[in-house]
Amino acid sequence: MTPTNSDRTGAWFEDDRFGMFIHWGPGALHPGEVSWARFRDPILDADYQKYIDHFEPDLYDPEAWILAAKRAGMTYAVLTTKHHDGFCLWDSKLTEFKATNTPAGRDLVRPFVDACRKHGLKVGFYYSLIDWHHADFTLDFLHPMRNDPATRAQQRSMPKYADYMRAQMRELLTWFGPIDLVWFDFSYPEPERPKIAGWQADHWVGKGPLDWEADALLAVVRELAPQAVVNDRLGIAGDYASCEQYQPTQLPLRGGRPLPWEACMTLNDTWAYNREDRNWKSDALVLRALVDSVATGGNLLLNVGPNGRGELNGPTRAILESVGEWMHLHGRAITGCGPSAFKAPDGCRYTQRGDRLYVHLLVWPRKYLRLEGLGQRVLYAQLLNDASEIRRAKRFHMILEHEVWDADALVLDLPAQPPGPLPVIELFVIGDAA
Repeated sequence: MTPTNSDRTGAWFEDDRFGMFIHWGPGALHPGEVSWARFRDPILDADYQKYIDHFEPDLYDPEAWILAAKRAGMTYAVLTTKHHDGFCLWDSKLTEFKATNTPAGRDLVRPFVDACRKHGLKVGFYYSLIDWHHADFTLDFLHPMRNDPATRAQQRSMPKYADYMRAQMRELLTWFGPIDLVWFDFSYPEPERPKIAGWQADHWVGKGPLDWEADALLAVVRELAPQAVVNDRLGIAGDYASCEQYQPTQLPLRGGRPLPWEACMTLNDTWAYNREDRNWKSDALVLRALVDSVATGGNLLLNVGPNGRGELNGPTRAILESVGEWMHLHGRAITGCGPSAFKAPDGCRYTQRGDRLYVHLLVWPRKYLRLEGLGQRVLYAQLLNDASEIRRAKRFHMILEHEVWDADALVLDLPAQPPGPLPVIELFVIGDAA
């Protein structure tokens, strides 16, 4: 049985909690988001080639990305080394479809890795199992060339493609190691679709672990990067569950044991750079997602999409800066924390690290905050932003018709105004919840 992260050396994953996802490549030159536009439109290889020919990220500075991540309180970063288009950001010896054969003219992965290590962030590599460029990747209902007669006439071999993936993974894990995280994307074993004239039925099914030869591919990672954590998108058990654009409401289990998980989330509606997408999430929504993740035992991998010249745009930088201001004051309620066995009241989330219980107030109470089960368990309470004491309410304050004095409840007397967005109270507690 594949061990979970809790059994492995990558225990950092359940402490770090907050990472940066980076979707970037020649598709950033497209005025929209080209990754799935290629599937929907579809955009054929000949039309996509202009983005390869003009990929010249003269402002590419991954150190600026990593510094923005670090200021935001992130502790790991995951780069799309190869996305669905099959284009490789490194100088792979196995393909000509790579950054060194564009106006970029250089390996773009090495500077990213160096920047992460320089500033203390753990290194993650995204690697797409899908490859719409490779000559042996068989056609299916997602492939942009699925309706092209010449492409449909080609002989393709998934076993040869699986060999290619294993060889590329050996490049990534030996040239740039040690790597902390491998993010595969993704299995899609869809049911058979209606037949279309001239098509065989297997053109209309998806792909899963047998197509990727997933066990063998994972074995390469375990051999070359035994310290790395791996997600679950190979279609076989990985070290953690990967949730896209949603968050579980309770800790997932595998075999009755807690399973580490991570939610990946975009800042607007698209993964890669899209100049037309202005539907930006508020910093408050991002912080809520971060707190919700940690309170439920998960991580948040927040996505950015640098533009075609290699820069993060203004709205992205502004959100990261605002999140960073909050994390500067409240980061110890996130990093190294996990869910608490104590039950939080409505309008609150709990995170906990040892004898520190953190109360994240989604709604600021008018005067009193009642926390059940903590009356005899709390030694001291303070606002986390400035370490100012929060005192217990006096008993006579609680003599109201709708309140019952309960020694098992902790009632805190709060100031009239919250100290800022998403305030946090730090409680020093005795023992864990029963």
